[in-house]
Amino acid sequence: MNPILFNIQHFSIQDGPGIRTTLFFKGCPLNCIWCHNPEGKSVSPVLSFSADRCVMCGRCFSVCPNDAHNLEYGLHNIERNKCVACGKCADECSFDALEILGKNYTLDSVLSEVQKDSGFYGETGGVTISGGEPFAQYEALIEVLKALKQNGYNICLETSGYTSREKIKKAAEYVDVFLYDFKHTNPKKHIEFTGVKQDVILDNLYALDEVNANVILRCPIIPCVNDYSEHFEGIARVANEHPCIKSVELMPYHPLGISKSEKIGIDFEYKNKEFFDIQEAEKICEIISLHTQKPVLVSK
Repeated sequence: MNPILFNIQHFSIQDGPGIRTTLFFKGCPLNCIWCHNPEGKSVSPVLSFSADRCVMCGRCFSVCPNDAHNLEYGLHNIERNKCVACGKCADECSFDALEILGKNYTLDSVLSEVQKDSGFYGETGGVTISGGEPFAQYEALIEVLKALKQNGYNICLETSGYTSREKIKKAAEYVDVFLYDFKHTNPKKHIEFTGVKQDVILDNLYALDEVNANVILRCPIIPCVNDYSEHFEGIARVANEHPCIKSVELMPYHPLGISKSEKIGIDFEYKNKEFFDIQEAEKICEIISLHTQKPVLVSK
């Protein structure tokens, strides 16, 4: 029932209104090729290695119980098939080159982290739960939502919507705003680029309509994936169809997932290393705004 988190971001201004504390849940059933948080895909802990911080002291070599660390052509190499993410190497590293991403938190420890920022929330800020996909840890998610709401916090929940109707309706009892990530309007391309069908995701918007939820439709703009007019017009149609959607927020692509993937030893399928141009994103806002009266903005 305790959540497994891979990060807690304090003083966040990108994950909902005001100043917020963002809790990143591990685990995600989608496999978006551009994933910004690849370290959050698996529920299990993972070892992150920053080669630029390594001084080749060799201390991690000596403490690893599975001999996962070795030298290869004079460079520090990690045999990922041997690593069990026990954390002994990270504990031994004095230069923060090694880090275990994924920690089991008690509800008390979550509330303690949130309390550090609570004095800065004001009337609009609060706590955002992100991921990964928070519904991948449904039981823990509900317990965290209950605890946060009992302590009076404003709650945003970032989700792909890929869960059951029953679960998203249950979560809606505690959530003030859903940050609903909508990847692609074309059903075939949605499967191609995320690995799952969009039926459940679209159906859950109707479920949120039924409970009068507040939703911000967050749409990543990914070059050569969904940066074309038919998709933009489709975003507007979805926004118009659902009264729960109060506004649309465009999320321009950034390549930070590439370096994160390198650090955890996985191949990043999407190789674009360029940030999406903000001025282009503003033009896309104008296109979408031609087809809906709901506010459309770009996440900075």
